[in-house]
Amino acid sequence: MQTEPDGVEVVTSAREAADLERPPLLVLEPVTAFLDAHGLGTGPLEWARIGDGQSNVTYLIRRGDRTFVLRRGPRPPLPRSTHDMVREARIQKLLSAQGIPVPEILAVCEDGSLLGVPFYVMSHLDGTVITEDVPAELDSPQQRELTSRAVVDTLLQLHRVDVTRGELANLGRPQGYLRRQVERFSGLWDTNTTRELPQIYEVAQWLGDNVPETQTVSVVHGDYRMGNLMFDAHAPARVSGILDWEMATLGDPLADLGYLVATHADPQSTPTIMELTPVTRRPGYWTREQIVEHYGRESGLSVAALPWYEALALWKSAIFCEAIYTRWLNGERPGDEEFGPTLEAGVPTLLEQAATLMRPL
Repeated sequence: MQTEPDGVEVVTSAREAADLERPPLLVLEPVTAFLDAHGLGTGPLEWARIGDGQSNVTYLIRRGDRTFVLRRGPRPPLPRSTHDMVREARIQKLLSAQGIPVPEILAVCEDGSLLGVPFYVMSHLDGTVITEDVPAELDSPQQRELTSRAVVDTLLQLHRVDVTRGELANLGRPQGYLRRQVERFSGLWDTNTTRELPQIYEVAQWLGDNVPETQTVSVVHGDYRMGNLMFDAHAPARVSGILDWEMATLGDPLADLGYLVATHADPQSTPTIMELTPVTRRPGYWTREQIVEHYGRESGLSVAALPWYEALALWKSAIFCEAIYTRWLNGERPGDEEFGPTLEAGVPTLLEQAATLMRPL
């Protein structure tokens, strides 16, 4: 039995799980049986948690000489329409067929009784995620430039996928996507905060009054940033996989570009809690301006209204970070001594930066 700060994380059997007040995140015996049923390795499981996952949870699973990744949602109850692992796996299957670099989906468990929630198993990509450290082979000025180009070119590749036919056409409702984003997130603030931050309403009002016209419709990843990309560990820099498809839908592709730019660290940007890959401040990586210029030229889309999309990204980030902060204040994130405390000042900073983008478009 393996414990974590807010409960038991891993147990061996369903009988052990039934005796716990809070359900564990991983139950080894039923997962082993599930892998057996799908011909995924043999023998006992070895496991290790990947990342610190603020919502969904990911495990590296080893069986003999094979390695997989298991991804599941957080403990129930789950908010409606979020943490849908079955949908997330389906999206990756559809995009893989279109040549988009994603892990191979090996098996999907829709039966919530095994772990309390559905989950899926995917291939393990042998590469690196760039956040605070960079493999030596990718850390020359030339490879830094190629890394930035790969980030933007991979986003362009995703946005060029044909979403007018087939199953991808049913992935979401692109009409009114931007306005729905503003309306949906506006309704989340008051239920997830314990303090007064008037700027949240000022930014919301401006966003609602200045919704730009969508020029084209594409798959929108929803959390596209360098930290959600797997790179080959060797030169030349190449994206081998796009990760974390929980928020993917159909909508305005500039929403992805705005989020990428608003959370990208360059020497001219003021650090925020959403700049999760600080290495891009180093010489050689593209600046925000270079990212926008390349995307606009290669896509053929006007980027004149991009400040609106950047403000949307920062404002939405402030809202979901405030929900985390409130949970931390309420003692619902025991053991969180790093991220939670930064949100007292971090959320207002996000709103201040969003407000600086409120100008005529």
